[in-house]
Amino acid sequence: MKSISLTDIVSQAKGNLASQMGGETVMMSIESGKYYNLGEIGGRIWESIAAPVSVSELVTKLTEEYDVSTEDCTAQVISFLDNLASENLVVIQAAAAI
Repeated sequence: MKSISLTDIVSQAKGNLASQMGGETVMMSIESGKYYNLGEIGGRIWESIAAPVSVSELVTKLTEEYDVSTEDCTAQVISFLDNLASENLVVIQAAAAI
C-alpha cells in the first residue's frame, strides 16, 4: 500500500458506526465486527472526513483548532489515516482521480 500524501482525498468508508463516549469517538466496523477507539482527536478527524477532503485541508483545519505544529500534525494525521486505511475504514483517492 502506498503512503498517503497531502494531495490525496480522504473520506469515511461506508459501513461503520461511530458514537461519542466520554468525549472520545468509538467506532464499529459492520463488515469486520471490530471495535475501534479513535480518541478525542481521532474522533475530530473522523468527523472532518465525513465528506471527502484533501489531507492538506485536514491538516490545516487541525492546526487551527489545536496547538500543534504543521510538521507534527502532518506526521500524526498521515500515520492515523494509514492505520484507518489498513483496516479499510477510509477511502483514499489521488487528487487527480477526482
